[in-house]
Amino acid sequence: MATDKNFLEELLEGLHDVRVHPMMGEYVLYCNEKSIGCICDNTLFVKITRESSAYLAGAPELPPYLGAKPRYVVESRNKAFLQELFEKTAEGLPAPKKKK
Repeated sequence: MATDKNFLEELLEGLHDVRVHPMMGEYVLYCNEKSIGCICDNTLFVKITRESSAYLAGAPELPPYLGAKPRYVVESRNKAFLQELFEKTAEGLPAPKKKK
């Protein structure tokens, strides 16, 4: 099962500095140009970091696909919560490496 375009549009509507990039039939989630998670099978996954743990303590941790590291499953669709979660998670991640 692939992610539905309507799900994707509804999830991202109104969020700032957030984008997705299609990859292997699903989507990588970026905030402020940092990879913070993914969307697979209509499920939002966010990387497990100190910052995301402050927001998602107790949330299920599952791998988004076979062989992947576990990530938090985000069930909330509250835009203000998601915006803050995404921004704080991005703040805790290193800057992307420059391509040669």
